[in-house]
Amino acid sequence: MLENTTEDSSEKTGEGANSSSTAPAGDSRRRRDSQPGLWMQCDGCSRMVYKPRVEEKLNVCPECNFHFEISSADRIRMCIDPGTFEELFTGLIPLDPLGFRAVKAYKDRLVETQRRTGLKDACVVGTGKIERIPVVFGVSDSRFLRGSMGSVVGEKICRGVEHARDHRLPFVFVSGSGGGARMDEGILSLMQMAKTSAALAEFDKRGLLFISVLTNPTMGGAMASFAALGDVVLAEPKALIGFAGPNVIRETIKADIPAGFQTSEFLLEHGFLDRIVNREDLRATIAYFLRMFVPRSS
Repeated sequence: MLENTTEDSSEKTGEGANSSSTAPAGDSRRRRDSQPGLWMQCDGCSRMVYKPRVEEKLNVCPECNFHFEISSADRIRMCIDPGTFEELFTGLIPLDPLGFRAVKAYKDRLVETQRRTGLKDACVVGTGKIERIPVVFGVSDSRFLRGSMGSVVGEKICRGVEHARDHRLPFVFVSGSGGGARMDEGILSLMQMAKTSAALAEFDKRGLLFISVLTNPTMGGAMASFAALGDVVLAEPKALIGFAGPNVIRETIKADIPAGFQTSEFLLEHGFLDRIVNREDLRATIAYFLRMFVPRSS
């Protein structure tokens, strides 16, 4: 249900009693590089990597090219021309129609996550330009309950598709929904799969372009509906993409699954994806397909 109505932890240390103004420059650099928070472990290769270098590469590991999860705000900055993004449907907020409670009450989880992320829900949709080409652009944010698709997320996607349809604009959506459908909302969450798919079917009848970008992870109900329906389907390298997780599939079919199953690379090899794109090339690649398929205005 929905209703209408975004520190640096390192300590500053003074000079110790035994410090010397004549200390070699290399010693100073080693001390600086060893400060807490400057190194992080890569989830892909398990190596310790220099955090400023990772950030310089748009949150990509310089050792193994693992693409870390990023916020919706960062994704918009990377994909949309500066100063052109205008968010739509900002008045939509999630409710708790079932009064759902697990370890924590759903309403409490919502309030806590809204405070931590600055978002009202796990999806941001708006208009903008990609290399000067107008689009409707949406992105799910994995920081908000793993980017799961509740009623607000489904409604925003549908309204975004309808806005693109009415203004004859391409629709671009970047999925990072590791949570799939948000089961705290029960059937109201599951119905978003059919709802978003129906909106995209109508969009397709108008001959308009939908570009779907899959990031790590894109799973569950999102992957079983709108995320898989792009006219062009792109993915970041080494992303986990699928419906159920590999362990669930093994236990269900009682058999081993192929190496690399449900990765971007496996899906590209088997014809599900059109292209795997490094994050630094994503904006240019989306613009390439926009120019290829979107008629130029006279």
